[in-house]
Amino acid sequence: MHDVAEALELASTHADLNVLPEEYVRLLGYPRGWALEGRALELADWARDWYSRNGRPWFYARQAESFEIRGDSVHIDGVQFTSKRMQATLQRAEAHSVILVAVGAGPEAEEESRRRWEDGKPDEYFFLEIFGSAVVEHLTTSTGARLCGWAEQRDMAVLPHYSPGYPEWDIQDQPRLLHLMKQTQRHPFPSPVEVFDTGMLRPKKTLLAVFGLTRHSERLRRLTDLVPCENCSFGPCQFRRAPYRRAPRSSGEQVSVPLATLDQDAEYTVNRKALKRWMEERLSLHINQDGSIDAQFRYDGTTCTNMGQPLTFLYNVKLGPRADGYRILEQRCAPAPDDEGHALMCRYREDASQLMDAIDREKPLHGKRLDTVLSWQRERSAAGCYCEQASRDHKWGLVLETIHYALIQKERMQDTDSL
Repeated sequence: MHDVAEALELASTHADLNVLPEEYVRLLGYPRGWALEGRALELADWARDWYSRNGRPWFYARQAESFEIRGDSVHIDGVQFTSKRMQATLQRAEAHSVILVAVGAGPEAEEESRRRWEDGKPDEYFFLEIFGSAVVEHLTTSTGARLCGWAEQRDMAVLPHYSPGYPEWDIQDQPRLLHLMKQTQRHPFPSPVEVFDTGMLRPKKTLLAVFGLTRHSERLRRLTDLVPCENCSFGPCQFRRAPYRRAPRSSGEQVSVPLATLDQDAEYTVNRKALKRWMEERLSLHINQDGSIDAQFRYDGTTCTNMGQPLTFLYNVKLGPRADGYRILEQRCAPAPDDEGHALMCRYREDASQLMDAIDREKPLHGKRLDTVLSWQRERSAAGCYCEQASRDHKWGLVLETIHYALIQKERMQDTDSL
């Protein structure tokens, strides 16, 4: 329990918008030191200018009234959360309180990027979408810096933030965290935020986070592994800020990271930011006792005609165990049980049985190892419908790439836990 007199609560819609060019370039997927030019530079400048004129970024921060670690859970203002990683960090730093933070790029950019997509302008959609992500990352960083300044004046220190959906914190805790954060002392959120049962936030360019607070600032200088990147062995991560520096646990012990079955240097057809979002919002994985894996991916698209009616298809994939390279054993794609949009596709209206038989029959890469998706040559198709094979192949590729990305995250956690 902290002294309420020293409690912090801040809310603002006038946040600093100084998104660093190198950070934006990194999120766009370019290598370090890359200089934009030509069409890419034009689009990047356009997105930045559009957002500066129309975006309404905001942040909110409130120090919790009560904080306690009890058993295997963290209790914040009487609400219980279970996250081994966050709990371990708070305990090691001897945190005495936490600060609840929410940041958002606002709904404006999200709505505009959707309009650009519907108008057939995917480049504008992509650059504005990524700039919204850059705004959220910048707001998180700048809010953390503001909290550090506040804490330093009071002989305290702020720990790295943690959020639902991060390793060892289930995304399903997001609704409870949002409800807790809205129980404010004085200020409401500067901008409305909703959460779905899946844990996805709306607007999607929003982040909820917990920052630990400790009076033992000298302790953090010894706990260098509290810097997240220095404790992360994922070498090809495009978001890395510092090198991996895990020290041996005892004198003379050599620490090695076991080789993963999947290619962790994978080059996907889309950036990892999108794959991470799809993994969190659309994909479910179940590991069976024999090591096989059942995956289900929910795809939401629109028809090409009839004014773009929504449709939903479910992809079910069964993979062999890790030791066998996650061989693709079973595949099926079919409309979701409650979907009606598939019946409005033009090819369905021309010959329903032919189209649905083709969708059911096509099982690309069946029998092959999951890594094969990385070398699968297929046409790109932005169409949301299933009328053409190129469009269906494109969607299967996105599904398998998302599963590939998700399993790499699981491998990283398993291998790190085994050290």
